Amino acid sequence: MEHESINYVEFPAQDLSTTKQFFNQVFNWSFEDYGDEYTAFEAKGLTGGFYLSDKASSTESGAALIVIYSQDLEATQSKIEQAGGVVHVPIFAFPGGRRFHFKEPSGNELAVWSDRE
Repeated sequence: MEHESINYVEFPAQDLSTTKQFFNQVFNWSFEDYGDEYTAFEAKGLTGGFYLSDKASSTESGAALIVIYSQDLEATQSKIEQAGGVVHVPIFAFPGGRRFHFKEPSGNELAVWSDRE
């Protein structure tokens, strides 16, 4: 690990089982449970966990936004919707690319971006 680097992120989750299924199906994240109220994940370039809570992470409440890269924005959006995610902010352009925001089944807001048309 690199000194003073960000190396772990945690999210609340209202339904750990559904959240795990969603992220595994869409992004192929793997999980390891630590009791009934916490699960750790291993993702491409990121590790973290979900803890059981009635709260959700959202930019509307001032939370940080985790942004995932995709080579095919529309295909990733389709996978998210098929797995039970909801598009919160439709695809929009910004200098350097395009992105959209979504909420996963426990209500946490994340974004997906691409530098490809």
